[in-house]
Amino acid sequence: MHGSGYAASTDSVDLMFVIDNLPKAVLFDMDGTLIDSEIYWLVAERELVDEFGGEWTEEHASALVGSSLDRSAAILIDAGVELPPAEVIDRLSHSVKRQVALTLPWRPGARELVTALHAEQVPIALVTMSYSLNANDFAHKAASLLGFEVFSTIVSGDDVRRGKPDPEPYLLAANRLGVDVSQCVAIEDSIPGVTSAVASGAATIAVPLFHDLTHIEGITIWDSLEDKSPADLAPILSARLGRS
Repeated sequence: MHGSGYAASTDSVDLMFVIDNLPKAVLFDMDGTLIDSEIYWLVAERELVDEFGGEWTEEHASALVGSSLDRSAAILIDAGVELPPAEVIDRLSHSVKRQVALTLPWRPGARELVTALHAEQVPIALVTMSYSLNANDFAHKAASLLGFEVFSTIVSGDDVRRGKPDPEPYLLAANRLGVDVSQCVAIEDSIPGVTSAVASGAATIAVPLFHDLTHIEGITIWDSLEDKSPADLAPILSARLGRS
């Protein structure tokens, strides 16, 4: 595992970007942002609690969206799942993997945006709290479907000591890419994810799915990724760095 010793430095930020003022990299969340898989996690959680006769509410489910799997396992155990945390995570992950195997449910505009970023040679990172089992499976399916390796690096939940909302996952992704996180754009859908991205120093776009994100400061909210292009990212990053 990696620690979070990757400080986001903005004091000496080089305001020169890559081609056409595009970000140095785009850092995508997976579940709920690139693919519409959050419902699969909700189904897996409820089935697991029901198996052990526990009580599971919509409030429980909503609280877990975007959270680390360690935290999810702890809450599920409190709700009555009589399994060790590692087995809870394994059961959830395999359940979601089986459901995603039936289809690759891209969120509107996500497939088109990553394809356009690849064409512009902008590095793309996957930053997800899903474990490597699910993250690597999605990356493989996406590459097979699109005909190119989509992600320059993948940070999954089992790569970090502190998951979202801690900034460690986004700082680690930028570090692996060799770029300053303040010159990156992060795209997220949940409260923990957006909180993590903002705290890292990345310019953050929120595309809400289950959570109301209007109360979070320092973000740009888009209703969808549909009809969005790499050029739409440049002004958001420029505004974040105070560049006119």
